[in-house]
Amino acid sequence: MPEKASAKSIVEQLRPLGSDGYRNILLRHGVREPVFGVKIADLKKIHKPVKTDYQLALDLYDTGIYDAMYLAGLLADDQRMTAANLQHWVERANCPTLAEYTVAWVAAGSPHGPAQSLRWIESSEERVASAGWATQSGLVTLTADAALDLQQVQGLLRRVQESIHAQPNRVRYVMNGFVLAVGCYVAPLSDAALQTARRMGTVSVDMDGTACKLPDTAAKIEKARKAGTVGKKRKMIKC
Repeated sequence: MPEKASAKSIVEQLRPLGSDGYRNILLRHGVREPVFGVKIADLKKIHKPVKTDYQLALDLYDTGIYDAMYLAGLLADDQRMTAANLQHWVERANCPTLAEYTVAWVAAGSPHGPAQSLRWIESSEERVASAGWATQSGLVTLTADAALDLQQVQGLLRRVQESIHAQPNRVRYVMNGFVLAVGCYVAPLSDAALQTARRMGTVSVDMDGTACKLPDTAAKIEKARKAGTVGKKRKMIKC
């Protein structure tokens, strides 16, 4: 790869790497056209020599091509992402994978992520609200407990318990994930997250006919507690 790779040159590298089989899998999981069907392992081969490139990530995301947009999230310099950048990305995210993973990963690593995510969860647009809750999951996974606003996190747990069943489909999915993240990664609130998981009961999410399943949040929190891993933060969430 040229040292000064452009979005155009990378798109041309991506195009022949796609396969119809993987493209069809992505489409079944809600990804929208245009998409080449490039596997994540191949995206990472392009990512590896570049590592981080703020402007290239912005340019790739603006191609509107799913594979390039996902790669943009891996390449993004999270610390340089502005509030306007994050807002632009969440508005352009046209499928759950981009909203709940790519955008949320980058937002969780940005200094603007905490404030942006709280605004996003108030949105009436499903993809924006789901990106907000997914960002909050990333924040509690990465941030030391001492640096978290535990009262705020506890308030979000209460909000999930009280409203999850009335939320749009993907918002229910990521709210459930937020409770799981708090239970596994925030030691002072693990008990509260477990209680929330039990009180909210069975959460119904339409997986669009795929084999994906909603995690049993209470069981997973209990498993982490038995393993003694609660509160052990992750260094990164991008994958």
